[in-house]
Order: sequence, then structure tokens, then C-alpha cells
Amino acid sequence: MAKYQNIGVIGGGAWGTALAQTLAVAGRDVTLWAFETECVNSINDLRENTLFLPGIKLDQRICAISDISNLGDMDAVLSVAPAQHTRAILETFVPHMKASMPIVLCSKGIEISTQSFMSDVLDEVAPTAIPAVLSGPSFAVDVAKGLPTAVTLACKDQTVGHALVRAIAAPTFRPYLAHDVLGAEIGGAVKNVLAIVCGLVLGKELGRSAHAAIIARGYAEMTRLGKALGCNPETLTGLCGLGDLVLTCSSEQSRNMSCGLALGRGQTLEQIMASRTSVTEGVATAPALKEMASKLNVDMPICTAMADILSGNLSVDKAIIQLLSREHKTET
Repeated sequence: MAKYQNIGVIGGGAWGTALAQTLAVAGRDVTLWAFETECVNSINDLRENTLFLPGIKLDQRICAISDISNLGDMDAVLSVAPAQHTRAILETFVPHMKASMPIVLCSKGIEISTQSFMSDVLDEVAPTAIPAVLSGPSFAVDVAKGLPTAVTLACKDQTVGHALVRAIAAPTFRPYLAHDVLGAEIGGAVKNVLAIVCGLVLGKELGRSAHAAIIARGYAEMTRLGKALGCNPETLTGLCGLGDLVLTCSSEQSRNMSCGLALGRGQTLEQIMASRTSVTEGVATAPALKEMASKLNVDMPICTAMADILSGNLSVDKAIIQLLSREHKTET
């Protein structure tokens, strides 16, 4: 079995930095590429990502770089760039990468322009790469602090998957191996949109009963989409589906849920986005998810309403009335 000792990380945001820290704690030699020069300098000089993950002392095994070509000889690479920028960044990296390099996709979203998941993007840009997906209930700051976390590592190549689990696992970071790459991606993308809805419900003070109903009915939408796309339904009952949904929809620490809270309290989307340095993936995913559901004829009323709210085509109050006045149906 291959041993992945030298691991690259694409993306110097909070999640990329947290994963780099976990890999270093696990004993790996980590090279982290960041777009922002400030990130690179603060990690190398101060042992801290002052821009995106302040207050966390970073391991000496992490080396930050500005030239992505230097990741070409790594044993494996984790791609943690925002979903809407993943294609462009991978296109820059691919000419330098080794053939059959494992690339672990850690971004949770759907590309707006193509309605493609990140594994589809990787297959188009780097068809010789071995794809894997890392997803599950995991806040960056918790992982960086070494708090107990369990995630899904999905890889069709089970030999590579086992080797990646061994490389990524740390004393408080526990990956569970799966083979359903697409299923892991569906859970990660849909839960971000549902988290905005859950935040909006609480921001509007609609109560915890409504909040719980959104989680349950949102999970039903997630599973319907998974079935339509041919994934294993069991995948979505695990960490990358239900587990991630519960975490992201239940804490203001989630960027997506906090966005919904602000919307529910009367802020505009423009005001919310202007105050943030980190990406809120659900905002970009919602319109792509709506388009995908329409093409596949999958009933996803909650996610569709959220997309319409974010685009300005539907007010929050009208969306609530619209959802509550839908025809009564059986639950399953």
C-alpha cells in the first residue's frame, strides 16, 4: 500500500489551513499553496494564518508557498479552493502534476456555470488523477484545535482510499472510508443551502419546531436528488450527509447558517457578503441546485425557494406562505 508522506494543500482559507494542521499533526510533511501573499507570509513567519484562521498556532511541518507548480511532486493533494474557483485553479496546477496523483476534493458546492460537482470538474480538467472526496461535520476551528471530528473519505479506488485514510487520520481526526464519491458530494453541497434556510427560520423567529422541520424535509430533498443522480442512499445517512446537515444547520459558527440568520433579521445579501472575507458556499450553490433539480425533475421546494430568495425573485415572507400552502402529501 502506498504511503502518502508529502501532501499538498490547495487553498489557504480556514478549512485548507485546518486540514494542513491536521496532516502535520498526523506526521505528514505539508506544503500549502495560498493565493494571498499575506497568508503565505504569516504562516511561514508567524506560524499562524492571521487572515483566515487567527489564534491557531500552526505546526512547523507546514510550509506555505505562492507557486502552485511546487505541488506537482507531492504524493497526494487536497483541493480546498472554493467551488466556483476550483476549475481555474486546477487548470493552473494540472500541467505540473504527476500522472495518477490522488486529489482529494474538499470543497462543498456545485459549479454554477455547468451544474457540475467537483469530481466532474476534476475528471474534465485532470482525467488521469485519482479522485477522492473528503466531507462531513467539521468546522475548521474545531479541527485546527484538535477537537474530536469524524468525516467521510470517499474514493472508488479502495486501495488508494485505505492509504489516504491512513495518511489523513490523526488522534482526534477520524476518516471513515466510503466508495460513493458522488453521494459524498451531494450531501456536502445540499446541506449548505439548507443551512441558510435554517438560519433564516431562526432569524425570523419562526421557532425550533420549524427549524427541525426544515432539517427533516431538507434531508428528504437531499435524498431525492441523490436517488435521481444514482448515488447510494446509504451514503447520505452517514457523516457526509445527515451528519454534516445536522452540524451546519444547528450552529451560528456555520457561515451558511449565519448568513440565513442575518437575512431573517432584515439584512440584505449584499450587506452580508460585503462584511465577510470567507466564502459562503451555499449562496453560490443554490442557483445551480435549483437548475439541476429542474433538469432532473426532482421536487426540491425548500432549496428552490432559497435560490429564489437569494436572487431577489422572491421575498422571505412570500416564500414562507408559498411553502406552507403547498398541497398536502404523504411523508414518504
